[in-house]
Amino acid sequence: MKKILAALAASLLSLSAYSQSLPPPTIAAKSWLLLDVNSNQVLASQDATMRVEPASLTKIMTAYLTFAAIKDKRLDLNQTVNVSVRAWKVDPSSSKMFIDPATPVKINDLLYGLMVQSGNDAAVALAEAVAGTEDAFVTLMNKEAARMGMKATHFSNPHGLPSADTYTTAQDLALLATREIKDYPEFYKIDSVKSFTYNKITQQNRNRLLWLDPTVDGMKTGHTESAGYSLIASAKRPNGTSGERRLIAVVIGTTSDQMRTQEGQKLLNWGFQNFDTVKLYSKGQAIDTPRVWKGNHNAVKVGFTDDMFVTIPKGTADKMKPVLEHKDPLVAPIQQGSQVGTLRMMVDGKAVVTLPVLALEAVDQAGMFGRAWDAVRLWFK
Repeated sequence: MKKILAALAASLLSLSAYSQSLPPPTIAAKSWLLLDVNSNQVLASQDATMRVEPASLTKIMTAYLTFAAIKDKRLDLNQTVNVSVRAWKVDPSSSKMFIDPATPVKINDLLYGLMVQSGNDAAVALAEAVAGTEDAFVTLMNKEAARMGMKATHFSNPHGLPSADTYTTAQDLALLATREIKDYPEFYKIDSVKSFTYNKITQQNRNRLLWLDPTVDGMKTGHTESAGYSLIASAKRPNGTSGERRLIAVVIGTTSDQMRTQEGQKLLNWGFQNFDTVKLYSKGQAIDTPRVWKGNHNAVKVGFTDDMFVTIPKGTADKMKPVLEHKDPLVAPIQQGSQVGTLRMMVDGKAVVTLPVLALEAVDQAGMFGRAWDAVRLWFK
């Protein structure tokens, strides 16, 4: 899977180059990016690798690690934890869910307080519940960011309050958002909740798109004076006869709550209106069986270990042509899942996307005689 994601990331420029005939909308933000989750392709972006302050978008990572702890049974949704003075005393001028050291609180409530109310106190309480201390949790955050491939990200706290050591990019945030949606769909639904009441205080979700666009089902806003107003919004809409399609819009550093909402909506609408996502191949489907030399089998099935999609401008699906290239000669041993070639999807002679083609089965070496015989045959190939 890591090889596939890496190759897809490398293919994003191919899509951008082909899509220059579709000028993206003008977005009033410091940095932004629009991602198709099904194909993992960026449809458009501006300054997506610029270092930015994530503010409360940091809480997506805090939630992700909490979800992991629940899945691993290190925590339980109905488990109650004590509220530390450190969590209670988090910057009183910032957003809070208003937990109290005198009242133990459920993990479930803390998650809603984190993602719906954007409580900084909830972030600290969850960090302590998962890792024991806030500092230990921050270490986990950075390890997980590295594992995901968030190469330009560093965290110094679980809530995103300003710190010179907390930074990221729109590109990395899109990756984090994708991982939450794909890895924990059962918890992602929290992001779509419009309001939550705790301690007799009801607070609304700051993601205004949840009210304006019924296809939007998450995920998080962020704001500090230095960061401006930011938003990660995700929407799922019908994709013709191919089921549903999900986009993620990352908008960083706008001038107001209204502006981040407007620009996020603009990006989502542009992506859905101008592109189609097409399923190319199914997981495990053999797209070719190239010749193998010096192996205990003469051929190997190749394809993909996940369903493969491609996103293209509307009206161009019928023009797509696959061009498969594999290593020649293919010599055993071949490990299952190893890359043995590439598949380029071409439209009008231009590569829309380049995908890694993997061995769907292992091929061991042949015996001494078989290897010697194929070595001779290769001389004359």
